[in-house]
Amino acid sequence: MSKVAIIEDDQAISQMYRFKFEAEGYSVQTAENGKLGLEMAESFKPDIILLDLMMPIMSGDDMLEKLRATTWGKNLKVIILTNMGEQEIPEKVKALNVSAVILKADMTPRQVAELVRKQLAA
Repeated sequence: MSKVAIIEDDQAISQMYRFKFEAEGYSVQTAENGKLGLEMAESFKPDIILLDLMMPIMSGDDMLEKLRATTWGKNLKVIILTNMGEQEIPEKVKALNVSAVILKADMTPRQVAELVRKQLAA
């Protein structure tokens, strides 16, 4: 069973994706900020992370930078989930080897699940 980590501060969005991925047979854990997300990812060892950028305590881009500095997280698949426009996404995020960047408003949970399936199969 593949493991998905959802790191998102909006509880409604986090739960929506959690329910979708659990219904598809994935093991799912969530965190509401980058600090908790990094700790959860270290113990859960997900196969892929869905990561919001704008979060309290530790932003998604800061968390991603710390994740990439670890042995276990340097090649982990990460999909950025954001409502930022392409120009607003920090350059360091693009340089940190993300699998995809998704505008939350543009994709349904089914489309996100399909993208995750494709990323895990790659």
